[in-house]
Formats: sequence, structure tokens, C-alpha cells
Amino acid sequence: MPNPEARTDIDLLIEARWIVPVEPAGCVLEHHAVAVNEGRIVDVLPSDEARQRYAPKSLRTLGEHVLIPGLINLHAHAAMNLLRGYADDQPLMRWLGDHIWPAEQKHVSHDFVRDGTLLACAEMLRGGITCFSDMYFFPDAAAEAAIETGMRAALGIVVIEFPSAWAADADQYISRGLAVRDRCKQHPLLHFTLAPHAPYTVSDTSFERLRTLAEQLDLPIHLHIHETRDEIEQSVRQHGMRPIERLRQLGLIGPNLIAVHAVHLNGDEIALLAREGASIAHCPTSNMKLASGAAPVAALKAAGVNIGLGTDGAASNNRLDLFQEMRQAGLLGKLMSGNASTLPAEELLHMATLGGARALGIDHETGSIRIGKAADLCAVALDEPETRPCYSPVSHLVYAAGREHVSDVWVAGSARVMQGVLLHPHNSDLKARARLWQNQVAK
Repeated sequence: MPNPEARTDIDLLIEARWIVPVEPAGCVLEHHAVAVNEGRIVDVLPSDEARQRYAPKSLRTLGEHVLIPGLINLHAHAAMNLLRGYADDQPLMRWLGDHIWPAEQKHVSHDFVRDGTLLACAEMLRGGITCFSDMYFFPDAAAEAAIETGMRAALGIVVIEFPSAWAADADQYISRGLAVRDRCKQHPLLHFTLAPHAPYTVSDTSFERLRTLAEQLDLPIHLHIHETRDEIEQSVRQHGMRPIERLRQLGLIGPNLIAVHAVHLNGDEIALLAREGASIAHCPTSNMKLASGAAPVAALKAAGVNIGLGTDGAASNNRLDLFQEMRQAGLLGKLMSGNASTLPAEELLHMATLGGARALGIDHETGSIRIGKAADLCAVALDEPETRPCYSPVSHLVYAAGREHVSDVWVAGSARVMQGVLLHPHNSDLKARARLWQNQVAK
């Protein structure tokens, strides 16, 4: 018998029927455990050995569960949870110009963004998402919400040429956003991106300044690009070139670019993104709902482009659900390519985890279950009738399970969801806040 005194004290030991660490690729560990101490993964080993080696303060045994890295939502407008279902079944530019932008001009404030982001964080955590990349006004309010809920976030320093309650012009968007970053950059769960809205709402002058800032501060550039054909045609009329070519000439196509949507790409553009090391935030549900089109994900993957998955905002999806996005991305990719082997389940899980982390430049910190990384983890129960029998847990994650099967979530080793219950002290208050905002917006 092992000597109990010889065991190493740790904070948490999680035992699971399966562990899918995402890297190395193709690895599925059975009856293994993850040892966590001070928020970080210190070991991954067979469960029997773990009990002999470690003395955990807390032990979580997950019978017929698969433990995976926390999911990463690479593109969201979290506060728009307060506009969920507000203007459905509209094409993008009519949806924006006639409904969303007027509603935002009237209602968006610090409180709106804080409450909307709190609501979004609750939804995402319950669905196994431990990190989100946001693009919205009042990033200081989004930071408050992320800190309150204990969620990892990459907050966008949004830039757009028209005024809002947050800023009067592009210079003020940049200066106020950088001030938020300066105040919050030491927080261990907060990261930042530069987030120009889109080529059709940002000037060359602003883009040039953002390129310089990205180089100086080593920040990703997160923007909508080639979402619709109309966007491309407008750019050709105004600038004499497609948006990606304009960005190339401005020096913005590079390894720090997160190209959101990237639906309408030709072969030369795919080759350019691959050659320059850019990443794609693929948002299949939003693209289908707004009839924007289907991104050429199979061709992008074949070219070696890094791809992550995003939900977009709840106003255009209407769920912040990466299980849905994995499934939609896989089915849409197979349909568009005419090849059922396109985008297998393993690749889709990679996109929802490590692909997003790499795009954000935080893959050293999260995105896979590796010793030394933060313990951002998600447990999914596969013991219900609709998930039995289970021949492949990875296949089940994409094609059979859903966010309703998420049982436990940890961010940096701290439990955020336990046995399906969100561990948030103001959960009931969130519902009341949502009702108050609904009454205001509905007026």
C-alpha cells in the first residue's frame, strides 16, 4: 500500500472516463485524471496512479464523462444578448442599418454592456465556453462582467468611424480602449485585441494607426471581413479593390489578423491568408441565418489556415453555443465540399479549442489539456439515452451531445459550473435585469 504521507498535496483532482486533451492530435485517454494546483495543470495520468501520487483538497469523479479543454468563442458581441430575437429574419445591412444600429444608439450604455455581458457569460459558461473574444462598446463594462463571473476574455478595443455613447470618433475609440487595457492588462483572465469593426466602417488612416499599435503592443487585430458580397462590391466601387487587397496594401494581413466570417474568398485570397499566417473566426450559424453565405473552410484548412469558431452575437445567431457551431461547421463543410470526410470531428473540436487560442495568441495558456497550462476545463456527460452507446467520445461531442450535457466547468482551476448548476451569486438577479432591459428596448 502506498504511504499516504508520500502523496503530494494539490488543490483538485478530476477523474474522467475519457480525457481528450486536443494535443497531441488524435489522443483519447481512458480512465485518466487531471491534477490541478494553483489554477494550473500539474499532471495528466491514469486515475489509479493519480490517487496514489496526489492528495487533493477536492476530488471530482466523472463516471461516463469526457473531459475536454474549455471551449473558446473566437467572435462574440456579448452585450447583444439583450437584443436576442430583436430583429430576426433580415439581411445583414438592413438588419444593421434599420434595426440594430438605431437600437444601439438609443440604449447602449455602460450598464447595458455590463448586464448584457453578464447574461452572455452565464450562457457561455453553462455551455462549456471558458473564454470569449468580444467586440463591443464599453469594454470596461465587459471587463467588469468577465471578472465577476470568473471567465477568461479577450476584449476588443473597438474602432469605428461613427459616434456612439462610448466614443465620438476613431481617435477617442482608440484612446479610451487603450486606457481600459492599461487598467486591466495585469488581470490574469483578461486579454485584449484591437477590434476595428470592418473595412466599410473604418478609414485607411485609422487602419494605419491600428497596424502600428498592433506591432508595438503585440495585439491581435480582430475584424469582420468579406462577410457579404455587397461588402465586396461596395469596396470595389469605393476603393477600386476588394477589402482583403486593401488590407494587404495597408499592411494588415499577417499572423496577428483574426479575419471574422471570411465567407467570400477566392483562391488567391485563401493563399494570401495562409502564406501570411492569418487566422479565421468561422461563424457558420450567423452566416446562414443572415444568408451571408458559407465560408470555404475546407479550402482554408487544406491551405493550412488556422481556424477558430465563433458564435457572433445573440442578435444574429441566437445562441452562444459552440456545440452548435461545431456541428453546423461540420455539416456545412461536408455539404459545400460534397465530401463526407471533410472536417472530421477531431478537427472541429480543435477549431473550438486550440484553434481559437492560437488565433488570440494565448495557446501557451489555454486551448488544450497540457501540463503547465491553465486548468480551463469542461466536462460533458455521455450517460444519457441520447448519447448511448458511445463508440467515439470525440464524435459524440460534435454530432450527438449538446451544451445541455455540460456538467462541470473550471476556469483557471476554479469551478464555475458544478453538476449543471452555474456557480454565480446573482443568477436570479440576471433574469430580472434582462426583463428590465427587454421592457426598455421593446418601447
